[in-house]
Amino acid sequence: MEMNFEELLEKITTFIKSEATTDTVMGEPFKLGKFECVPVARVGLGFGSGGGGGNSTKNTKGEGAGGGAGIGIEPIGFLVTKDEEISFIGVGKSSKGIAAAFEKIPDLVEKIIDKKEEATA
Repeated sequence: MEMNFEELLEKITTFIKSEATTDTVMGEPFKLGKFECVPVARVGLGFGSGGGGGNSTKNTKGEGAGGGAGIGIEPIGFLVTKDEEISFIGVGKSSKGIAAAFEKIPDLVEKIIDKKEEATA
């Protein structure tokens, strides 16, 4: 049995490239009124491989090989933009996930409006 580790690694990498995107984790960027929201995710990758061969007492040879990969994708928040202003709304582990981010958006909108009113006053 002959194992081509380069080919295996290429297949795993291609799979990870197709899966490790914010589009597959949380969706595409979206608009909320005058605000553009872009999902942000943390991605962790791990690879492993090994192989070996040996002889048995019956004058036969054996070979073995294996490979694998793991991926972890965690949504961490949103980049929210309006005009030239950019803010980050985090989705911490203590919150309720994506729902907590949406709950914070009205507060963010209010803060941005207040800052804009202070600047024009």
